[in-house]
Amino acid sequence: MKKERNTFTGKVGFVLAAAGASVGLGNIWRFPYLAAQYGGGIFLLIYIILAMTFGYTMIIAETAIGRMTKKSPVGAFKSFSDKKWIAAGGWINAIIPILIVPYYSVIGGWVIRYLAEYITGDAHKLARPDSFTNLIGSGLNSEIWFLVFTVCVLIIIFMGVRSGIERVSRVMMPILVILAIIVCIYSMTRPGAVEGIKYLLIPNLQNFSWMTVVSAMGQMFYSLSIAMGILVTFGSYMKKEVSIEGATRQVEFFDTGIAIMAGLMIIPAVFAFSGPEAANNLKAGPSLMFITMPAIFDSMGFGSAIGAAFFLLVFFAALTSAIALAESAVSTFEDQMGWSRKKATVIIGIIMIALGSLSALGYGPLSEVKIIGMQFLDFFDFLTNSVMMPIAAFATCMLVTFVIGRDKIADEVLEGGAFVRRPVFNFMIKYLAPIFVLVILGSSIANAFGWISM
Repeated sequence: MKKERNTFTGKVGFVLAAAGASVGLGNIWRFPYLAAQYGGGIFLLIYIILAMTFGYTMIIAETAIGRMTKKSPVGAFKSFSDKKWIAAGGWINAIIPILIVPYYSVIGGWVIRYLAEYITGDAHKLARPDSFTNLIGSGLNSEIWFLVFTVCVLIIIFMGVRSGIERVSRVMMPILVILAIIVCIYSMTRPGAVEGIKYLLIPNLQNFSWMTVVSAMGQMFYSLSIAMGILVTFGSYMKKEVSIEGATRQVEFFDTGIAIMAGLMIIPAVFAFSGPEAANNLKAGPSLMFITMPAIFDSMGFGSAIGAAFFLLVFFAALTSAIALAESAVSTFEDQMGWSRKKATVIIGIIMIALGSLSALGYGPLSEVKIIGMQFLDFFDFLTNSVMMPIAAFATCMLVTFVIGRDKIADEVLEGGAFVRRPVFNFMIKYLAPIFVLVILGSSIANAFGWISM
């Protein structure tokens, strides 16, 4: 007897879960520091154009493939052909979330630790420059908070699609938006913040460079959950009467809106509270959230309250994305191994703890162990985001163009409603999207080996 597949209750369930997958650390953490580094308004403009074309195309393709087959990535790809390269494309999509969710949960653990400090009233010590390096360098503290975050994720995954993922998304996403609006308003109304608002929202061609485009394209994967197997998996839970294009449009809006709000939370605050150091602080990169922002919160009136709201927002964003990553992995185990959800969740939990512990301890006890010059967390991030995800996206483009056919994807989309941007999809999936992902792949590898500087 064939096991009945879990489904979302409807369009809202899919949109909130997919938006939860997209609106994670990629938006709240990664987007603001990339926007700050690569030109502010011009980076934002390029990102929005890519979201409306490249991002839209990949979301449509992956969601349609999932709904057509009612399978997770490996089974979905195999449904169309028994050729080895197609099966390999499915496996790459399936393996990516298995490798991402462990180190992602380590960062989620850091967020919980910061949130706990703000709630318990110990926020002042987070403003010290060595606070973050002490956390990640201690090993034990980093490991404990990583395990706390991991347990949160696994409990929700164990509960299932409707009772766990959809229910949590329905609660957390509205709260996330409300918190984002509150922190945004506070940040934007501080004296001196207007310069930060102008930097983020007004494009300046003098800030444009080729790396602005490459970085914006790379952010698309991280931000929209493209080429991680997530959208194929969530698509397999989508009912036929739900409009794929309508849901995609809402995910685009949600993702881009939260990304802009994240930028407005952080960049104006940097200008308002950093004074002459604003330009240097904008270049802080990944440490912007964990080192620069706590120092800024410490200089604010009501800084502890704003810091608590900010890190609660980041926690919700990190948790919803980690849930999506883990669910994609669990779904693959259920489909390919025939395991129960309980067994699949336990196995992914073991993998998360094993690989995540390497990342949690990588800046402490295991700091001398490096792979191609990188700590474990940096290596897993490079391998998945810069190498595997572009390959997975390229495989999806080839599958749609040369195996499934763009017309069949269109038929699937039309089952639930209109397909207004079909010409955009047809052109992007066959011509531009494959070029984009190959550019990202080549640029990322060249940067890792020092051939170019990003």
